[in-house]
Amino acid sequence: MEEQKTIVRIKKLNKSFGDLHVLKDIDMKVLESDVVCLIGSSGSGKSTLLRCLNFLEKKDNGQIIIEGEEINPGTQDINKVREKIGMVFQHFQLFPHMTVLENIIEAPTHVRKIPKNQAVEEAKELLVKVGLEDKTDVYPSKLSGGQQQRVAIARALAMKPDILLFDEPTSALDPELVGEVLTTMKELAEDGMTMVVVTHEMGFAREVGDWIVFMHDGRIVESAPPEVFFSNPREERTKEFLKTTSLK
Repeated sequence: MEEQKTIVRIKKLNKSFGDLHVLKDIDMKVLESDVVCLIGSSGSGKSTLLRCLNFLEKKDNGQIIIEGEEINPGTQDINKVREKIGMVFQHFQLFPHMTVLENIIEAPTHVRKIPKNQAVEEAKELLVKVGLEDKTDVYPSKLSGGQQQRVAIARALAMKPDILLFDEPTSALDPELVGEVLTTMKELAEDGMTMVVVTHEMGFAREVGDWIVFMHDGRIVESAPPEVFFSNPREERTKEFLKTTSLK
C-alpha cells in the first residue's frame, strides 16, 4: 500500500499571549486524506493551534512544515501558503453585501486570478456539492446559520486547498441546523479531503475522524484512532474528559 503523504508536520510549537502559555511543545502530524479531530475543554489551545496553522497567529517558536517545506512568515509570502490551507470559522464570516455566488468567486478571481466565467462554473458545482444550488443570488442575511456555514465551506473549497481547517464549525448554530453542516463535512471526508477539525461533536469525531487529538492546558495529552481513543483511552485526564462529555 502506498504511503500517505504528510501534509502538515508540527514540531515543538509554542505560543504565548503575554504571560499565558497557550501552546506547549505541540508535536503533530496530518497525513493526506486524514480527518484529525482536535477535542478538549474550552481554553485548552485547540483554536490557537488552528490559527497558528493558518498563520493568523504567529508562533513563538517551533516548526510548521507544510508539504515538506518549513514555513517562515518572515521570509515567505504567507498569502501564497494560505492558498493551500482553507479555513472555515465558527461565525461564517461571509461578506454581507455580496450574494452567495459573489462570496464564493471573490477569492478565486482576485487571488488565484481565475477567469470569472470559470470561477462562476466552479462555484455553481460547489453549491450543488453543499446542497445550495438554488441560493446563488441570495444574500447571507436571508440564509439560516447552517446554510451560511455551508456557503463558507464552499467558499473555502473554491480555492482548491490541500487541507481544510474547521474551527468549531457548528458551535454557533441552532441544534437543529448542526446535522446539515456535519453531513457536508462527512461527504468531504469521503471524497478524501484532508481536514483538521476543532469540534465538540463527539459523535462526528467518532464516526468521521481518522485521528482524535485530545488537548488539555496547551498540550496534546493523547492521540489515537477513534476506536481506541473512545473505548480504551490511556491517560487519566482523557478518561475524565470523556466521562463529562456526551458521545451522542
